[in-house]
Amino acid sequence: MGNKQTIFTPQQLDAYQDCTFFTRKEILRLFHRYRDLAPQLVPLDYTTQPDVRLPYELIGSMPELKDNPFRQRIAEVFSEDGEGNMTLDDFLDMFSVLSEMAPKDLKAYYAFKIYDFNNDDFICKSDLEQTLNKLTRNELTEDEVRMVCEKVLDEADMDNDGRLSLEDFQHMIVRAPDFLRLELLHV
Repeated sequence: MGNKQTIFTPQQLDAYQDCTFFTRKEILRLFHRYRDLAPQLVPLDYTTQPDVRLPYELIGSMPELKDNPFRQRIAEVFSEDGEGNMTLDDFLDMFSVLSEMAPKDLKAYYAFKIYDFNNDDFICKSDLEQTLNKLTRNELTEDEVRMVCEKVLDEADMDNDGRLSLEDFQHMIVRAPDFLRLELLHV
């Protein structure tokens, strides 16, 4: 009866609770989801904080991500290595931000990072084109994509520098509250 496996120390669980929007039970459930992706790689004992990183191929194949056109970008943005390979901490961070409990400003920040394909801290025309093509699954013509991108920049680029800063992006979201309901932010 007293042989219950200890996955985390109480301090580790407290720390995970402090930096996510999850209860202890939800953290343990997510740990098991992470472990189920590669039980041969992920030990049942995390009390010694093993150095485990699951490859993007496993992360991207999860039901929550596999049909999402942004799955690669989501994994890249949330992974410490920037290539989509995830530690348990990365995995918990991703699910925490994408959960319904995360505040809209945090979701907006990560949506901005996901749409910033060239990682320059701005969403430029090229980033907008890639975003739009992913959202529409390449169903728009080049002219339609160009027109939509120009319209977005015209409407949202407050300082007229031809690109969106995080502030421009957040301002755009305030004006279009349904934006955060896009499939990107709900896994």
